[in-house]
Amino acid sequence: MNTTISRRNFLKTAAGGAAAAAGLGGSLILGGCTSNKDLDLVIKNGTLIDGTGAKALAADLGIKSGRVAIIGPVAAGRGLRLIDAKGLVVCPGFIDVHSHTDVELLVNPKAESAVRQGITTLVSGNCGGSPFPIGDAIREEYQANLKEVHGLDLTWSDAAGYLARLEQSGTAVNYATLVGQGMIRGAVVGLDNRPPLPEELERMKLLVEEAMTAGAFGLSSGLEYAPSAFAQAGELVELCRAAARHKGVYATHMRNEGEELLESLDESISAARESGVSLQISHLKTARRANWDKAEAALARVETARREGLDVFCDRYPYIAGSTGLGFFFPTWVWEGTTEQSMARLKDRRLESRIRGHLSGQEKKLGSWKTVLLCSVVSQENKWVEGLTVRDAAARSRKPAYEFMRDLLLAERGRVQMAVFNMSEDNLKRFLSHPLVGVGTDAGTLAPYGPLGRGKPHPRAYGTFPRVLGKYVREEKLAPLEAMIKKMTFLPARKFGFAKRGVVAVGSWADLVLFDPDTVADTATWTDPHRFPAGIPYVVINGRVVIDQGDHTGDLAGKVLRKA
Repeated sequence: MNTTISRRNFLKTAAGGAAAAAGLGGSLILGGCTSNKDLDLVIKNGTLIDGTGAKALAADLGIKSGRVAIIGPVAAGRGLRLIDAKGLVVCPGFIDVHSHTDVELLVNPKAESAVRQGITTLVSGNCGGSPFPIGDAIREEYQANLKEVHGLDLTWSDAAGYLARLEQSGTAVNYATLVGQGMIRGAVVGLDNRPPLPEELERMKLLVEEAMTAGAFGLSSGLEYAPSAFAQAGELVELCRAAARHKGVYATHMRNEGEELLESLDESISAARESGVSLQISHLKTARRANWDKAEAALARVETARREGLDVFCDRYPYIAGSTGLGFFFPTWVWEGTTEQSMARLKDRRLESRIRGHLSGQEKKLGSWKTVLLCSVVSQENKWVEGLTVRDAAARSRKPAYEFMRDLLLAERGRVQMAVFNMSEDNLKRFLSHPLVGVGTDAGTLAPYGPLGRGKPHPRAYGTFPRVLGKYVREEKLAPLEAMIKKMTFLPARKFGFAKRGVVAVGSWADLVLFDPDTVADTATWTDPHRFPAGIPYVVINGRVVIDQGDHTGDLAGKVLRKA
């Protein structure tokens, strides 16, 4: 890192450029504070990376009323609190563009697994799922599941109600959300596989606009899951048009990420072109070995769309295993309708041969059920399967793999989480190093204690951002630190329209991460995933210190962000 340029020159160039890039004006304004203790927080002796991609430079920060007030030499005595950042990088807080944190913040607002890895803002409501709108078809089941798993009561039905509930309880991190297309379809069409009637489609579009008016930043889809998967291309385009009218983002878990990856990319890009919506490709991957050679073609499609004027960006987590429900391996039609209907199909002997045949095809694509790790269940009775592969757990139960999985899903009413190791490390590096691919956890916020400490979840919940910085930047040298931080901060802030965030500039919100570039690392493992990362001693959110010398202060400094 170049720390030899004088602070005077830095103030004239880099910081001013950051202010301009952030839409905060083209000049840096020093001063505005005059008393001896006129600043709330001073951060001295750090190496500043402002988020724009500019080179790292030495600078102090002065923070007042939640915002960056000064970039430059600041006397230690000017602040009510001083942090000596010698040896640390100071950069914008990380933005998790693909989070599955929703009701977890109502369970534990401290957002432990997120904030301790430097996440200051997260974007949730992904993969077609959001905690709203709650339609009549799922209300009773949603309430029962919410109570059983999280101990919460359902007190909302729409985006406005949910955001108000979250605002009331508080959150340590800034929270932004999309509205899930699967939830919208379920609220209007129900859980059946059929096209919407014209009047139903209009109601669905209205629900998109209502959610965005309440503050949602766009629409998400999860086209490998019911009921999201039942939507055809034309229906998606119409919903995207509704989001585009509010300048929203369409984030899609595409219809297929393996054998039909390229066709699914074409569908997503086409929907964005036709509707004019800003496109976010969720967790870009080449799933299963037979599809590993499609990485370059996939990136070529994204690059071409970008050159042709489409606002497209992607995200990825830094692991070669994905994670979702075990029911993913079963035919989508099994999950049509209510949970009771799905359970009845799994029990129906007349359907068994069809389901067995589908599972046999899944096993061939995977190579072996030993590549599938069971992460979590709900019941105490089946806790013994957590941390075992499907192959090993089936052997212990003395059942064939199909019967074991079917019976486990029946016992848990479908609520079984798994991880599947089916991706290429070389492709992962190619994606992470690409300028159009950012970083997302694809996880909810967890904690090593309480109800969020259950099971053996994917380590990405605790380790995504420090793993990128430690393994892939410091060790693998996939990209310069400044460039990678830009993809974690400035670019996602501009993508989703987070005003005055994702950059360190005078007037920007003081969302900051202070980390040691020599020691930052993920420590969460598959056998011991509930572990906080190393090398991130301080996290500041809206000017308040939330992680202080590695400890959580308990300060719920985050804000519920709403689309302007």
